[in-house]
Amino acid sequence: MTTTSIPKKKIESSTFDKFIAPLLRLLPLAPLLLPKGDRPLKMNFEEQIKALIYFHLQEHDSARHLIQDMEENDFARENIAPEGGISRSSFSEIINGRGLEQLQFMFENLYKQAAKSLPKQFQELGELISIDGSLISAVLSMYWADYRKGSKKAKAHCGFDINRGIPSKIYLTDGNGGERPFVSQILSKGQTGVLDRGYQSHHDFDQLQEEEKHFACRIKSKTTRTVIQENAVEAGSHIFYDAVVLLGTPGQNQTVRPVRVVGYQVAGVKYYVATDRHDLTAEQIATVYKLRWTIESFFKWWKKHLKVYHLISRSKHGLMVQLLGGLITYLLMAIYCREQFNEEVSIKRVRELRTIILNELFAGQDEIDKIENQIFKEQGKSLYAKT
Repeated sequence: MTTTSIPKKKIESSTFDKFIAPLLRLLPLAPLLLPKGDRPLKMNFEEQIKALIYFHLQEHDSARHLIQDMEENDFARENIAPEGGISRSSFSEIINGRGLEQLQFMFENLYKQAAKSLPKQFQELGELISIDGSLISAVLSMYWADYRKGSKKAKAHCGFDINRGIPSKIYLTDGNGGERPFVSQILSKGQTGVLDRGYQSHHDFDQLQEEEKHFACRIKSKTTRTVIQENAVEAGSHIFYDAVVLLGTPGQNQTVRPVRVVGYQVAGVKYYVATDRHDLTAEQIATVYKLRWTIESFFKWWKKHLKVYHLISRSKHGLMVQLLGGLITYLLMAIYCREQFNEEVSIKRVRELRTIILNELFAGQDEIDKIENQIFKEQGKSLYAKT
């Protein structure tokens, strides 16, 4: 009996392809990922980064969940997983030992791409980068993640581009890792770091000015201030203090370079902000510090909706790989929302994106089912006619 072969039709999602398009344009420029030793790569870099994006976008909660999806889901098996699939042990080896250099390259260049395409807010305030650390709950077997007895945590030190609403830099340490040393590394020349009280360091204030990097940092209200010049303050304003001072105790921790301190009051709470920005009004300095909350909102959103801190690795290398995968996913989301809807990232659009992708996959599967059914019918008719 003659049978008609069923044509192989790949299940695709045009929306997913559109979503990752900015990434694919950068792939040829990324450093080449080479195998370690004589064994060939079981997962190339394109497959690795697609798997990480798919993990965050589809809200998988573990590496086991992701691997299972790449085995059982036709779309993931055809478009995400390596040909022939991949085992949990091989995936763990890849995440914990390869791809970090390539992911750093992709994140840095995708940020540059996003920064050019996204509208810039608060232009009159200059380039603002909010800086903060976020603790990541770890397990006891993560020996490198020191925090306290009986508890392990890692810490992500992030820079967040306030003007464009996207992450700009990230570093990873154990939970006890100091935050202040990363300020200079996160900031570029001409940018203004927006910092909470934990970053107050008079030595760092001098160093940043020397490097031509700016800061707007909340300081403790009891910090010693030696006034050099007092600026006029409007009566009845929420601004109650504006002066050029030397911070700290002479002969101990006093700044070498003068700084400006602006004091303002909100809901009965007094804030003192130290800065080297003399080009802005006191009201603008207060606004700059108020914008620091954007990084807190980012951390909360990032953790909740992209499942960034559902660990798929316990090594420092693997955790950094996962964090970069999450940041890259967020940057792709920011570009997609702007290009498609002229909007900022929102959970509404994330959910909508997931739904559209699923609908396209179901439609693709329906089309395959129809083709198969038609062929089976034709084969049945042919067989009946011969009998």
